[in-house]
Order: sequence, then structure tokens, then C-alpha cells
Amino acid sequence: MRTPPLILIVDDNPANVEILQMRLLANNYDIITATDGEMGLAMAKEKQPDLLLLDIMMPKIDGIEVCRRLKNDPTLPFMPIIMITAKADSKDVILGLEAGSDEYLTKPVDHGSLVARVKSMLRIKDLHDKTKNQATQLEAQAEQLKNWNTNLEERVEEQLEVLQRTGRLKRFLSPQLAELIVSTDQNELLK
Repeated sequence: MRTPPLILIVDDNPANVEILQMRLLANNYDIITATDGEMGLAMAKEKQPDLLLLDIMMPKIDGIEVCRRLKNDPTLPFMPIIMITAKADSKDVILGLEAGSDEYLTKPVDHGSLVARVKSMLRIKDLHDKTKNQATQLEAQAEQLKNWNTNLEERVEEQLEVLQRTGRLKRFLSPQLAELIVSTDQNELLK
């Protein structure tokens, strides 16, 4: 996650964008904006913000479809989405959450609720990113351990082979001569 976090506001109403932007700038967040769903989708893919504030009713592509597309794109990192809309009916809330939204706020948005939910979603984003980084580190360590184990197995096998050869030679030669033969390079031994 960036410091300060980058938040993308997607809303076709300039007044709503300005209100959200002013409230979030006061809390030291970096803000980028888009005025329709198509532009919001493109900006989300390009900038990969830490959080999206997404209106539902917009031209070109509505917020529900933008949310679905972002959440179903495996090439994108985890980006929490807060739907902010005038649609307050429970079926609209369910539709937004089923599309993949992480939170749902209705307009007019209470300033305290907005800031609290943004902070909450950014904490989740930060924890998600840290967990993903730790998983990547664990995978790298597991690969390194696998390589060490393979190397160790090869060395043990080589040493076991030397011991077996020495044991076979000791049956026919003195122990000192057998050790000398096994420890000497084969080309040197023939000379």
C-alpha cells in the first residue's frame, strides 16, 4: 500500500466528487477521480489505487458492473471498493455486495462514517498486502530449503558411495591401502 494511500473516486456528479475529495484530502489521502464507469475501470486498472469509492448510477458502465469486472480480474491486486450511492433499498445493498463491494454507504454520506469506513478498508488492504508479501517470502524460503535439501541429499549419496567402495576394498586390501585408493583421484591412482 502506498503512503499516503491513493483513493479513486468514480462518480458522474461533480458536486459529489468535490465533497468526497475535500473530506478525504483533509485526512491526507491522495485522490484521483473519474466521471463515468468506463473511465473509472480504466483508471483502476492503470493506477491500481489502494481504495475505490464507486457510485452505482453512472453513464456508460454502472458501478455494479465496474465492481464485478474489477473483482473478477485476476491480474489486479486486491482493491477494496466502497459503493457510495443514493440507492438505499436493501435489494440494492445486496446487489452491490454480491457484485464484490466491500462496503456500502448511502448518500448523503455522513463525514464520520465515510472517514471511518475508508480507514477500516485501508487497514484491511494493508493487512492483505502484508499477508501476500509474507506468503511470497515463505514460498521463496520453501524453494531455497528444497534446493538445500536436494544438495544435501546429493552430498550424502556421494559420501555413502565412497563408504561403500571403501568397505568393498577393505575385504581384499588392508584398511590403509583401501582408504588411500578411495581418497586418491582415479587418474593419479593409475599413474
